[in-house]
Amino acid sequence: MSEHSNNLPGQDQEQPLISHLLEMRQRLMRVLLIVLLIFLSLFYFANDLYTYLSDPLTSLLPEGTSMIATDVASPFFAPFKLTLVASIFLAMPVILHQVWGFIAPGLYQNEKRLAVPLLVSSIFLFYAGMAFAYYVVFPLMFGFFTSVVPVNVEIATDISSYLNFVLKLFFAFGIVFEIPIATLLLIWTGAATADGLAQKRAYVLVGCFVLGMLLTPPDVISQSLLAVPMWLLFEVGIIMGRIFVKKNKDEDDDELDDEFEDAMSEEETNNRD
Repeated sequence: MSEHSNNLPGQDQEQPLISHLLEMRQRLMRVLLIVLLIFLSLFYFANDLYTYLSDPLTSLLPEGTSMIATDVASPFFAPFKLTLVASIFLAMPVILHQVWGFIAPGLYQNEKRLAVPLLVSSIFLFYAGMAFAYYVVFPLMFGFFTSVVPVNVEIATDISSYLNFVLKLFFAFGIVFEIPIATLLLIWTGAATADGLAQKRAYVLVGCFVLGMLLTPPDVISQSLLAVPMWLLFEVGIIMGRIFVKKNKDEDDDELDDEFEDAMSEEETNNRD
C-alpha cells in the first residue's frame, strides 16, 4: 500500500508532461495531414505552377531561348519541390492556428488580446512579402540581369537553380515583411521603447542596406528593393508600437483601477458588518 502511495506523486507530475506531448503529437499530425491534402490537390498542376513561377524570367528571355534541365531528374523534382513548398506556404494559417492552440492556455488574458492580431498580421505580412517579391522585385531584377548579358553569351538558366534562387528570395522577403511584428514585440515586452528605436533609425537604415546586400544578388536594384521596404516597415512597427502598447497599458490601468475599487468596496462592506 505504501509503495502504491509513493508512486502517486510521480504519476501526478508526469501526467501533465504526457498530456502536453500527446497534444503536440495530435496537432502535428493535423498539420501534416493538411499539408498532404494540399500537396495532393496541387501535384496535378505542378508543371503549371512552375510555369507560372518562372514567367518573370521566361517572359524576358530572347526569342528562341528557354530554361534548361542539367540533371536527368530535374524535370520531375523541381516541380515536385515547388509543389511541396507551396503546400507548406498555403497551410501556414493552419500551422499557426495549431501553434496558437498549443500555447494559448499558458498566456494571460492581456497577452491573448495582442497575440491573436499578431498571428493574423504575421500571416498577411508573410504573404505580402512573397507577392511583393514576385510582382515587383522579380520583373525589375530579371530585367536588369537579362539586359547586361554580353553579346556572345546565351541565357540558359537551369530550372533547379532558378527554383532555389526564387525560393530563397520568397523566404527572405516574407521574413523581412515581419519587421513590424518584431518591432511591436520589442516595444510591448519592454526590451525597447518607440522613442529609443526612433532615435536609432539612422543605424537601422544602414543595417537594412547591409542585410539587403547579404540577402539579395549583388546588384543595386534588388538590394534597394529589399532595404527600402525594410526601413519603411520598421517605421510602421514604431507607429504600431506607440498605438497598441499605449492602448494596452491604458486597458491594464483600467483593470487595476476596477480591481482596486472592488477591493475597497469589499473592505468597506466587511467593516460595516
